Amino acid sequence: METNKLPQNDALTFDNAPNRLTVLRMLAVPVVVYFLTWKTFQGDIVACVVFCLAAITDWFDGYLARAYKAITIFGKLMDPLADKFLVVVTLIMLQELERIHPFLVMVLICREMGITSLRALASAEGVIIAAGAGGKWKAALQMVAIPFLILDKTLWGFLPSAQVGTILMYISVALSLSSALSYAWNFFRELKAKFRAKNSS
Repeated sequence: METNKLPQNDALTFDNAPNRLTVLRMLAVPVVVYFLTWKTFQGDIVACVVFCLAAITDWFDGYLARAYKAITIFGKLMDPLADKFLVVVTLIMLQELERIHPFLVMVLICREMGITSLRALASAEGVIIAAGAGGKWKAALQMVAIPFLILDKTLWGFLPSAQVGTILMYISVALSLSSALSYAWNFFRELKAKFRAKNSS
């Protein structure tokens, strides 16, 4: 008997565990913003908890997708976008609350726009550039720094969360720029090699 149902791990499948986590991470974005608008310590705590839980799902959805071979088109598109939505929107809200310098937000947003455009160009040209360690460390630092900036208090009587978050964000910016330059360099190097091979054949 024929059936039109897609296999569970089909690339076009939407309803699986990794994709549900990705959707939950996207839904967490307005929740974080809402509680930050309270401008109270209680609201900051809730926003921090929601952000941390959403950040943790980034690791789990990737792990589940690989472990159960449930890598889908939706996941490939929305997983990195969900991360960017969570980070960028929260940073913009923190800038509004004057907890982060606008320079940092502008640099990070411009970097993400530039790398996204470069990846689209690389895909169109058939050039594959693997993600470097710098970009992964950049993302990890941002996920750690932002909760400190959200809390904006002296923790345990000695740890100034705002200063810790700011230092981590500056390190993240340095890694963002260095990884972007590395990605661009590798892209143009691979593109040049591809054109040389094509012309010599």
